[in-house]
Amino acid sequence: MNTGVVSRRYAKALLAYVKLAKKEDKVYEEVKALAHNFVGIADLRHAVENPVLDAQTKLKLLQKAAGGDGVSKELMRFFTLVLGEKREKFLQFMTWSYIDLYREDKNILIGELTTAVPSPKLADYLSKTMSKKMNGARIQLVTKVDPNLIGGYTIELAGYRLDASVANQLKRVEQQFIAKNRRIV
Repeated sequence: MNTGVVSRRYAKALLAYVKLAKKEDKVYEEVKALAHNFVGIADLRHAVENPVLDAQTKLKLLQKAAGGDGVSKELMRFFTLVLGEKREKFLQFMTWSYIDLYREDKNILIGELTTAVPSPKLADYLSKTMSKKMNGARIQLVTKVDPNLIGGYTIELAGYRLDASVANQLKRVEQQFIAKNRRIV
């Protein structure tokens, strides 16, 4: 069976289950922590997929990676199901699928804002402005600082990119001069 199909099915089931229990926000944060640990700790995935380890050990490991003792019982039950069905090799993909489904369900868009200097006010302003443009979607911007922009910003959101940087404007002026000089010769 395809990895994406299995992962998506389990993620949909988890989302439906936690929505009934009204715990989707808590589980979202726990799943984000688990996904972050899967990426940050390479041995975590290998340990969870290891056939030598028993299910209880894997369950404790997943609990620690998802937030420790405060992990919701709904997520623990989901881990038990995944381990019982021997689907632990898909667990990392299930976390990513759950995050995508949750964001889709809650109308959350993730974007990237790159500025020449740190600018929290600009990030807030762009989040509010883009939210209005995107039919009220909640916008979460990941901010980065790149001094090579010289000034201004670039924003990437929902497949669109707006480059309002000084570096880009200088590049366009240079291209116009080059094009004009070609016509003269």
